[in-house]
Amino acid sequence: MSEATRPEWPSIPALLVASERRHAERVAVVDASTALTYPELVAAARRFAAALIESGIGPGDRVAIWCFNCAEWVVAALGVFAAGAVLVPVNTRFKGHEAADILRRSGARTLVTVKDFLGTDYLALLEDAGVPLPALETVVLARGRADHATDPVVDWTTFLDRATPAAIEGVQRRSAELGPEDPSDILFTSGTTGVPKGVVMTHGRTLTVASDWVTMSGLRAGDVYLQVNPYFHMFGLKAGILASVVAGATMLPQAVFDVDAVLARVEAERVTVLPGAPTIYQSILDHPDRDKHDLSSLRVAVTGAADIPVALIHRMQQELPFRTIITGYGLTEGGTACATSEDDDPEAIATTVGRARPSFELRIVGEGDRDVSTGEAGEVLLRGGSVMAGYLDDPEETAKVLSADGWLRTGDLGVLDEARRLRIVGRVKDMFIVGGFNAYPAEIENALLRHPDVQQAAVIGIPDERLGEVGMAFLVLADGAGVTPEGVIEWSRQQMANYKVPRAVEIVDELPLNATGKVVKETLREHAAAGRARDDGR
Repeated sequence: MSEATRPEWPSIPALLVASERRHAERVAVVDASTALTYPELVAAARRFAAALIESGIGPGDRVAIWCFNCAEWVVAALGVFAAGAVLVPVNTRFKGHEAADILRRSGARTLVTVKDFLGTDYLALLEDAGVPLPALETVVLARGRADHATDPVVDWTTFLDRATPAAIEGVQRRSAELGPEDPSDILFTSGTTGVPKGVVMTHGRTLTVASDWVTMSGLRAGDVYLQVNPYFHMFGLKAGILASVVAGATMLPQAVFDVDAVLARVEAERVTVLPGAPTIYQSILDHPDRDKHDLSSLRVAVTGAADIPVALIHRMQQELPFRTIITGYGLTEGGTACATSEDDDPEAIATTVGRARPSFELRIVGEGDRDVSTGEAGEVLLRGGSVMAGYLDDPEETAKVLSADGWLRTGDLGVLDEARRLRIVGRVKDMFIVGGFNAYPAEIENALLRHPDVQQAAVIGIPDERLGEVGMAFLVLADGAGVTPEGVIEWSRQQMANYKVPRAVEIVDELPLNATGKVVKETLREHAAAGRARDDGR
């Protein structure tokens, strides 16, 4: 890591000490009736850390959080870091078996969760999964009450009562011993293309992500940051919680995205920063009561996806008060690697992810890992200060993607333009070959989004007897659109090379998305395969 990109603090607890002093008068978190200043947040985190120590958590032990965005999530996460333990966030959309697998593989000794979220009892899901979790000793309920006093499940306040003055002193010693190479968190990949892998990050790497995101976005002290991105994801944790602590911003945890609630909260709490997936901004723009809300406080929007319509960026600039609109590119294994800048035009913001951030080197390589020419597609390779330490307990998979000299194979296909801006054109595994020509789904999706009736698009490759593979497009249409699949195919023939034209089009009400807004293409492939099987059986 170069001196230019090295974080100011050796560890996340050291950041907390600095933020407690620098932002002593600022509000750190507002959640329903809870409002904590930065000194109060740090004190709460240390108390949680002390309770962990009294519960037997040692340096390097894993503590999992399976919970919606809330103030307790923030306190618990910062407390885990302060105790010298390692944070393991768990996806709130996971079912019992999926969550149990993460807990088992990480060896988590403590779990912070809730009993009820969107009608789901997380504890019941774990119990029903029937997966042995021998390492798990304590379950802390962030919200709700334990049913029985003898359970290993304890209420939030009961758990905090375990903190003793001696344990709080122990927190200070543990925190002081941490350095940039100590492990901080293990985030499991989304698993859209296989079994999720645990990405091991260190305090130095995680702080690099948070610090650079502050610089990239212009986040500043006093900002009011509405946090819709889930905390279990890199964006929510590192560009959300930790970036706010770096800058001295006020965090507003949002448990679920509801456009009415978000509009009301922006107006009531004078929100200045609202990052999210493109669908969030589309929902705000299309809401019939948008103009009834005062959104004038909004200043910063940060989004990212391979298929952002240029028209969406134009509308955001023209119809919403954002002064800064940024598109970024990142991944769990590397943090935020690229971003557009304020002087980029709407076309560049929508169709590229900008240039490499200062802490990153970027290469586009083809066969034999040779660098390809400008404008030619190849795999995106990254090297920099926030590239992962490796995959948890998986040296073979680590060696496949991380070279000895630090280059990370992202699995993404990209193209660099003359200005060194990166355009993501798909995943290496998603690329399909039509009659000998490489077809890149993201490129076709961007072309389809130019159709006036198309609001969202996802493209996969499907088998074809003559050409090997051809494209199939799944489209969400704008309200009132009357275009047919045949009409889209005919339009596509006028807009793109023949081998890129989808041979099949299906109109859908919505695309399958994971919790971070990415299309789960494996679900689309399964749907397409089932359709072919039904056709073959006729």
